[in-house]
Amino acid sequence: MSDDSQGYEGEDMTAPPAIEVPPPPQGGYMAEDLDRLPGLPPHTELIDGGLFFVSPQKNFHTLTLFLLETALRRWCPIDLVVRREMSVLIGAHQRPEPDIVVVMADAVTSMDQTWYPVGAVVLAVEVVSPDSEERDRHRKPHLYADAGIKHFWRVEEAEGGRPVLHTFELRPESVTYALKGVFLDQVTLNEPFRFEVDLTEITKL
Repeated sequence: MSDDSQGYEGEDMTAPPAIEVPPPPQGGYMAEDLDRLPGLPPHTELIDGGLFFVSPQKNFHTLTLFLLETALRRWCPIDLVVRREMSVLIGAHQRPEPDIVVVMADAVTSMDQTWYPVGAVVLAVEVVSPDSEERDRHRKPHLYADAGIKHFWRVEEAEGGRPVLHTFELRPESVTYALKGVFLDQVTLNEPFRFEVDLTEITKL
């Protein structure tokens, strides 16, 4: 994280910057800066005008993403596509990167594309990591809800390294997410489309 980035409660704001980036303009970095600032690490996020860098991920994070991405691709309707670690353009100072997004197929425009418009996002998925716990649980879901993303999934690590899936659906009247279900083993859903996955399969990967 750069010294000029904004942080959130519970995150280490004293760590030295991993890279040198130009000081942000007044008001913070802009969404387009992610594509034009040289030397940014892969998967840098822009949240509230601040840059956030990804730390090395645990095996749990990698395997959970593989399990969910594989299942989502199996069940995803033909008019939607599943993408991993692509940023979503929400506003001038907001370009977060969900771990997985499901977007409308026509939002995919080229092989050089680096982001999707938020209006094309059907589902955003975050697998909670220790270094980004506050963002994954609070700030990013708030951004997704404010932007109108109807479905949000949050995955936590349970005892024994198994995933727990929390599914949420947007409540338009309050612009907040309502918890729809918590799954420890077999997942069967009908929204945003028919979907099934056995979370215990992570132990076989």
